[in-house]
Amino acid sequence: MTAKITGGVNIAMKVPTHQYEATIAFYRDVVGLKPFTTKAPAIGFELGPNRLWIDEAPMLSQAEIWLELFTDDFPVAADHFARTGVVRCDAIESLGEGFRGFWIANPASIIHLVREPDAW
Repeated sequence: MTAKITGGVNIAMKVPTHQYEATIAFYRDVVGLKPFTTKAPAIGFELGPNRLWIDEAPMLSQAEIWLELFTDDFPVAADHFARTGVVRCDAIESLGEGFRGFWIANPASIIHLVREPDAW
């Protein structure tokens, strides 16, 4: 594989509607993290060098954590993951036409967005 893959800066927490407001309040009021709303309706928090996004996910019954990986060449990375048996799961959330990235899941079903750093 010639594509380099590194950890990204975004962590998404997909939270069911019945837990969403309490989860936002926990990170804002209890933990005291600084919030930001640059991608409303999603609410994010500064988490050290990372960004923790809290997304309301009415279709879920329990919270999930989604991680981000950066690649310098997403077609090469996509080929690498396919050759190693990693299943893509692009249907879980649309990335939009022309987005240079894709979704995968690890063996424990943790979702990862694999994308070029300047894809957004």
